[in-house]
Amino acid sequence: MRVKIALAEKGLDYEERAEDLFGGKSDLLLTSNPIYKKVPVFLHDGKPLCESSVIVSYIDETWPAPALLPSTPYERSQARFWADYIDKKVLLFLTR
Repeated sequence: MRVKIALAEKGLDYEERAEDLFGGKSDLLLTSNPIYKKVPVFLHDGKPLCESSVIVSYIDETWPAPALLPSTPYERSQARFWADYIDKKVLLFLTR
């Protein structure tokens, strides 16, 4: 969801492909993410990027306007802290 939000905030068009994560993963997914073999995977110019936080950083650096993170280093670090907290604490709690 994080990648979809970043793309929407940037106003970027994209093609989304659904994956059958339980019945058989596609060859595209397996070759694009051979280590973890999971989504999300973002393909740009034929190059795969994996893991939502990495993908969002790439999107923000590749298409700088509008910026996804605040302008000061302190505020950016706070935003990253809360994103990490949500990943490690909140989402873990919700999946129990």
